[in-house]
Amino acid sequence: MLKDIIEVIPHKKYQLYLKFEDGKEGIVDINQLIEFTGIFAPLKDLNYFKTVKLNAEWGTIHWDNGADLDPDVLYSVVTNQSIPTYRNLEEYEKSWS
Repeated sequence: MLKDIIEVIPHKKYQLYLKFEDGKEGIVDINQLIEFTGIFAPLKDLNYFKTVKLNAEWGTIHWDNGADLDPDVLYSVVTNQSIPTYRNLEEYEKSWS
């Protein structure tokens, strides 16, 4: 997939509006994707959750405490597509050809 997130807007509760570089967009309920433990524990505070930022270099979203989310996972949720899996390095490298 490898689609960068180009826009993020916090919505109600633990939802985020995301827009990807290919124009795909949608609302993702982060509460359904993560547990608020470890590095994600501060996100349980909705005021902190809403401080989400876009990191253009990484192509994803993040928070100041170092928490971030894989853009491929978020893209799969928005587009309802599965994330491709590879059995070995050779298969993965062929996907780039």
